[in-house]
Amino acid sequence: MCTLTLAWRAFDGAPVALAANRDEVLNRPAEPPAIRGGETGTGDGAVGDTDDEAVSGSAPTDAAAAAPTDDAGAGRYVAPRDAEAGGTWIGLTEGGLVVAVTNRWLDTDRDGDRSRGLLVRDCLDADSADDARRIVERETDERAYDGFNLVLADARSAFLLAYDGALTATRLDPGVHVVGNVGGVVNGAERFAVPERRREFGEERAESTRLVADALAPDSEESATAWLDRAGEVLSDHEYGACLHGDGFGTVSFTRIRTGSDPAFAYADGPPCETDPAAVSLPAGFGTADADGGSGVDDADGAESQF
Repeated sequence: MCTLTLAWRAFDGAPVALAANRDEVLNRPAEPPAIRGGETGTGDGAVGDTDDEAVSGSAPTDAAAAAPTDDAGAGRYVAPRDAEAGGTWIGLTEGGLVVAVTNRWLDTDRDGDRSRGLLVRDCLDADSADDARRIVERETDERAYDGFNLVLADARSAFLLAYDGALTATRLDPGVHVVGNVGGVVNGAERFAVPERRREFGEERAESTRLVADALAPDSEESATAWLDRAGEVLSDHEYGACLHGDGFGTVSFTRIRTGSDPAFAYADGPPCETDPAAVSLPAGFGTADADGGSGVDDADGAESQF
């Protein structure tokens, strides 16, 4: 995943609204979103075939195919799956926690002990963003990973966890945040770290992130659904540089998620400039969250971002 946009507690009734492009090697196999985890493994999920369903979260049409499930894990979540390493890059839990990761480019390669996608899968077993943060803290104390930027968000708390061999946690304020491979626009400030060995392309990625953040400033009259519509348009528009087409590498999928009283999950299996997102049918009560969220926000151990 290379461009991730998050509106956290920016809209009434929708604590989390997230839209993201995934950039990857084109021939890396992946499975579409499915309801995963839990005790049962019943086939609850379904993928629709119209963008209207993705916007409204309504039931899919007759053309929808039942999404498969698996029964690994403590709780249920919906997520695509990396068929090569077995993890995922994005997901939504039954309790309304959203987890998404981007690669983080570094000046030197790291020999990770474990796939970052498996760390995302671990977080999707958590009860809350706070719990997921503690899982990541324990994991990165015990094992090495390649660099990443990890977003955790539910109705009460949101964090950006940046890892380059050391983990830095930033508590996110209400508003819009945009994260990519070299940092992002977070809590209203630019926080970029462009590695020297990828200076030219890294500066391009930073500029793309700035453009996306400028374009996605929320309108006071806007709903979460309307903002997600705009986010999809921006992430598919090549003028913003977030939809990539390279030789053997590029944007391979797009995901949009909304939590709250009317949760929705939609996925485009292809670049968003060419592929409309299709809705994933969620079981009753799945992904709902307290839209008011409460006032309790855990202190991320006083950590400051060190992009």
